[in-house]
Order: sequence, then structure tokens, then C-alpha cells
Amino acid sequence: MSYDKNNIFAKIIKGDIPCSKIYEDDSVLAFKDINPVADIHVIVVPRGEYISFNDFCLKAGSEIVASFFKRVQKIAEELNIVDSGYRLIMNHGSDASQSVDHFHVHIIGGKALGGLIPGDIYTR
Repeated sequence: MSYDKNNIFAKIIKGDIPCSKIYEDDSVLAFKDINPVADIHVIVVPRGEYISFNDFCLKAGSEIVASFFKRVQKIAEELNIVDSGYRLIMNHGSDASQSVDHFHVHIIGGKALGGLIPGDIYTR
């Protein structure tokens, strides 16, 4: 699969589609999810052309991968959810319901989130 330069996150990165920015620098953009599942729901994307988590890890190189995740942690800190807790979600591929073919991380917090998956062993 090749990278689609017209996916919605690519358009947001280019500024073709507006977003509610939370953080940005030369390599990362973070913005509020338009369909939040919690009080805090932020999407963090690398500015590079990476389809999925797997693609990102294989193509980006260890420095870029480490830098990205350090920024994710910094964003969580700036959102003041480190002490109360938060969840990071990365979906890879169709079985995981990845809906946009641009690697991204969801930071979700601001309330008690319950088990990992509705109906899983952690919620019984």
C-alpha cells in the first residue's frame, strides 16, 4: 500500500482542512478529535508520510520514533492528565479499525476510562 497524500490527516497537516491545534512543531501536529470519546481526546500525527504504526517504525528511524513519543508524553503533560491518567491508542490496519491511513496516536483522558475494550475481562 502506498501513502495517500490526500488522506484527511495529510490535508490537516498541509492546512487544507482546519483543526483545533493543541501543539505543533516541525515534525509533529496535535489537534482535538472532532468526535471525542472523553473530555480530552487529542490526535497526534507525525508530519512525515507514514501509513501506520508499523510503517512509521520501519521507515522513520529510531531517533524520529523516540522523538515522536517524547512529544506525545509532553503533550499529555501540557494537557494536565499525567497524574489522573490517560490512554494512548494506536490502531494498525483494518482488523484494528484504523480509519485514516496516516499513523496517529489518540491521547484520551480527563475522566475514568474503564476497561481496555467494552465487555473485556477488565470490566467484569
